[in-house]
Amino acid sequence: MKALTWQSRGTITCETVPDPKIEEGRDVIIKVTACAICGSDLHLMGGFMPTMECGDILGHETMGEVIEVGRENRKLKVGDRIVVPFTICCGECRQCKWGNWSCCERTNPNGKLQAQTYGYPLAGLFGFSHITGGFAGGQAEYLRVPYADVGPIVVPDGLSDEQVLFLSDIFPTAYQAAEHCDIAPEDTVAIWGCGPVGVLAVKCCYLLGAKRVIAIDSVPERLALAREAGAETIDLGQQNVQDTLMEMTHGLGPDSVIEAVGMESHGADTTLQKVSSAIMEHTVSLERPFALNQAILACRPGGNVSMPGVFAGPVGPVALGVLMNKGLTLKTGQTHMVRYMKPLLEHIQNGDIDPSFIISHRSTNLEEGPALYKAFRDKTDNCTKVVFKPHG
Repeated sequence: MKALTWQSRGTITCETVPDPKIEEGRDVIIKVTACAICGSDLHLMGGFMPTMECGDILGHETMGEVIEVGRENRKLKVGDRIVVPFTICCGECRQCKWGNWSCCERTNPNGKLQAQTYGYPLAGLFGFSHITGGFAGGQAEYLRVPYADVGPIVVPDGLSDEQVLFLSDIFPTAYQAAEHCDIAPEDTVAIWGCGPVGVLAVKCCYLLGAKRVIAIDSVPERLALAREAGAETIDLGQQNVQDTLMEMTHGLGPDSVIEAVGMESHGADTTLQKVSSAIMEHTVSLERPFALNQAILACRPGGNVSMPGVFAGPVGPVALGVLMNKGLTLKTGQTHMVRYMKPLLEHIQNGDIDPSFIISHRSTNLEEGPALYKAFRDKTDNCTKVVFKPHG
């Protein structure tokens, strides 16, 4: 089969690799009907995630048709159309029973390696390095899905792949980010980053009852997409974010903030931060928390800081003193996918939201993947989200 693979920092290629096979009784094999490039895949492309190996198959936003079922899997059958969550969960450990699905204790075969960094093993992830299990990803023609009787959901008739594909990651991630804000009816939420998660978080904040959402970015087409989602916007390349937020909120500030950027944030308002930015943009040893620091500074005292943006390792200076002295609540974590997928599917069925509005580029040829990765990374050709349909 064809698949998109990581070769080295900055290099993604389309290769012919062996087809996946059933390995455990709860597995299924799917024929991938749609998959996407996620913003966190760009962290892999940039070499920010440790333990990537040459030839690793990328991708964790995937859905498809079941073509083979393991003997112990009684939930799914051949012909089912399923969306696969990016986290792999056993459904039986204490974390899964508590509903902390992304903290599953059993599904990462490299859990001991992960525990050396995080203290504990966490859930295995598709296509996201060997520290998270080394599982092949779904930017491919076929995918093996372990523990497929727990996470994947069957898609009802009448919904297109594009409507439901983002249930695999970014829609639940955006919803959890908004939920972490504990939104009250009169609340204003500010969101750093108008990528796919940030833009869907705009929609989710309104679904949860926010009065105002203000989105912050510097890329014109991303700001336009945020406005389409209903947000007011700030161009951080043209405006001082803190000053503008205070003006827009009459000095009150946002009640909650969402950092939807993660480890590769750019830009700063002060000379010292600009110098630090220039240094850290040329190293992978420290991740860059500039958006996080701006969000912490901007949030009103007693408010909430929600952090869905991905970080992997050591981070440059974080404004913990500001966080502590203002009495802010920080909530973060990989998304507990099983908690959200079915309720959000109902929102799609009811017509409350169609997440496909964020798609800018479509391809039926995985060989176009390397060029589309670069367009998404470099934000050229108005590229905001890429979806592949590997079988046409």
